[in-house]
Amino acid sequence: MKPGPAPLLTLDDALARLLGAVTPLPPATHETVSTFDALGRVLQQDVRSALDVPPQDNTSMDGYAMRAADVPAAGTLLPVSQRIPAGVVGEPLQPGTAARIFTGAQVPPGADAVVMQEQCEAVEQSVRINTVPASGQWIRRRGEDVQAGATVLPTGARLTPQALGLAATVGAATLVVARRPRVALFSTGDELAMPGEPLKPGAIYNSNRFTLRAAIQALGCDCTDLGIVPDRLDATRDALRRAAQGHDLIVTSGGVSVGEEDHLRPAVQAEGRIELWQIAIKPGKPLAFGAVNRPDGSAAHIIGLPGNPVSSFITFLLMVRPVLLRLQGATALTPTRVKLRADFDWPKPDKRREFLRVRRNAAGGLDLFPNQSSGVLTSAVWGDGVVDTPSGQPIARGDLVDFLSFAEWSA
Repeated sequence: MKPGPAPLLTLDDALARLLGAVTPLPPATHETVSTFDALGRVLQQDVRSALDVPPQDNTSMDGYAMRAADVPAAGTLLPVSQRIPAGVVGEPLQPGTAARIFTGAQVPPGADAVVMQEQCEAVEQSVRINTVPASGQWIRRRGEDVQAGATVLPTGARLTPQALGLAATVGAATLVVARRPRVALFSTGDELAMPGEPLKPGAIYNSNRFTLRAAIQALGCDCTDLGIVPDRLDATRDALRRAAQGHDLIVTSGGVSVGEEDHLRPAVQAEGRIELWQIAIKPGKPLAFGAVNRPDGSAAHIIGLPGNPVSSFITFLLMVRPVLLRLQGATALTPTRVKLRADFDWPKPDKRREFLRVRRNAAGGLDLFPNQSSGVLTSAVWGDGVVDTPSGQPIARGDLVDFLSFAEWSA
């Protein structure tokens, strides 16, 4: 008797095997870059603050600084003894006086409260305070945001716009980050054409080339686009040899199934080693992982994605994204799951784990795109995320489901 087909790998098992084979880029390749140019990079050295933030007590409002004890009742009139714009250090506040002060300015010694200007009335060289202040109001205390010596950004953090702002806040002009992974990309398929070219009978435009290239670049990687490779074994082997030179990872789309025109598997076997996985997910069952040898005895990793556009997109997010982040030494490899309400029914689940394209609605629930085919890329544009549905599990309207946002997943 012939042995039955090998059981499909679970997504978790496949991802664990894949990540177990990939190690972060070596410390010798780390780079020091301007904080201005570090967006999307992964930190390789903690950012510590050498100062308190704010460095001194300051006001969060335009108004008047005073001693709260000097204003026992609304309507109290105090002489204005000084004017303190932001960036100017005032004199110690004399008892029984107020200082005109502006947002961000250092609170003068002796003052313990600020009253916003809308609650004050200027009267010649004095100010009438129309409310009774509480000690400490509208004052931002020294070090209330960051204390000197604190780690504000840890090694492995991926640098967002707000993280760059925080680095600048503590005076970090440069940051030590991982080198950008170098990724080679190509598609296989004689049916593929580029936008702008006339479509021959049986041809389709190559959407995967655009989707995957953009996704690679969005993860802070350098992408070498090797274009479209013909459906021939020799052409595929030649593309693999070129892609392995100078690249950490090769990403392909198409050619990973078992048809006569699917040449990626034998090509990688001839140029290196391969594990062809059948993963129990929908969309995106076929996935190839392995390595392509270089003449010097080293090798480049390769991940072969399916050719259907939604399958290619989803498997990139599930499998390639974590690998690219791991190469950069990132600590967070997977997106946060959020429990949201399903405003749809999914009564006939697949035996595989499904990733259903959905969109959040104004009522706080999720709407389902009506066509969940792996060839309908419209679903990934209409939707803003997916529902991660366990194998064989139906969904009834009102159920809480696991939602993964494209905005977080693609960042």
